[in-house]
This record gives sequence, C-alpha cells and structure tokens, in this order.
Amino acid sequence: MSKAGVKFSEVKELLMKDDEFKAEYEKLKPRYDVISQIIEARTSQNITQEELALRVGTQKSNISRLESGTYNPSLEFLAKVARCLGKEVQVTLK
Repeated sequence: MSKAGVKFSEVKELLMKDDEFKAEYEKLKPRYDVISQIIEARTSQNITQEELALRVGTQKSNISRLESGTYNPSLEFLAKVARCLGKEVQVTLK
C-alpha cells in the first residue's frame, strides 16, 4: 500500500518555476541549511532538544524555535549550539 500525497521534491520543482518564490527561497536557503545541519547533528547523536538546551544553557523552547525557523539566533548563539554538538560554525561571504 502506498502513501497518498505528493513528494516534496515535486512540489519544490513546480514552485521554483515562479520567479518570486524562487527569489524568496534562495534568500532563506542559508538559514534553513543551518537549521538542517543542527537537527542532523543533534539527532545523529541521539540528543533531545531538552538535552541540547541544558548543554547550551538555554530553554528547550529556544532550541525548538531555532529548529522550526521561528527564531533568528545570533551568530554567538549558533556557535554555542555548534560547540555543544561537537561542531563549529564557518561563515563564508560569497
């Protein structure tokens, strides 16, 4: 039995044909790339949001908002989260 619905890649491909959507997507892409990397690092280490929050010295709600994209963190906060995950932040201007 297959799941009903449409694949994200198919929807994205269709939406990327719209110039306005594509411009907004490209503008937000770095933010969501960082979020994806944080989630991947946390889950691959079997760390809960609550545990990461304890390591960072913040509240679980801040980690949740960070991962959902509703929080605009400072570079310092991102660096602290990265260190707590055994990673480092690298910024490149292009």
